[in-house]
This record gives sequence, structure tokens and C-alpha cells, in this order.
Amino acid sequence: MASETDVSPLSFEDALKELEGIVEQLERGDVALEESIKIYERGAALKLHCQNKLQNAKLKIEQIVLKQNGDVETTAADVEA
Repeated sequence: MASETDVSPLSFEDALKELEGIVEQLERGDVALEESIKIYERGAALKLHCQNKLQNAKLKIEQIVLKQNGDVETTAADVEA
């Protein structure tokens, strides 16, 4: 069975949406301490998952840059993290 912090099957968009919900819950402060700890752990896993997805996307963009004549050139993209 997957742990409660296993976020690997989630898309970037789903993970980000869930993370936003967790932030809202924690900001409201209406969650019991033990539950806050559990959802904070989940939020940390979601944050890392989103960061990794963005990093992978950035690397793909850096590897696929079309030259004006249509040839593929490997180069670094000007994308900020």
C-alpha cells in the first residue's frame, strides 16, 4: 500500500491544486494539531513533487530548441526556476 505522502502518480496540476488546498487549510488554522502535522507532511511531498516536475520540464525545454532552419539544437533555455 502507498504511503499517505506518495504523490508520484499525480500530475503537476493535480499536485499543485492539492497543495493549494493544504495551504488554505493550514492558514485557516481550523485543523487539529495531529492532522496539521499529517497534512503538512503531505504538503511537503507535494511541493517537492511539483519542483521535480518543473525541473524536468525545464530540462526538456533546454534540450529541445529549434534553430531557424528547423534543425534541432541542444542548448540551455533562458528559463528561471
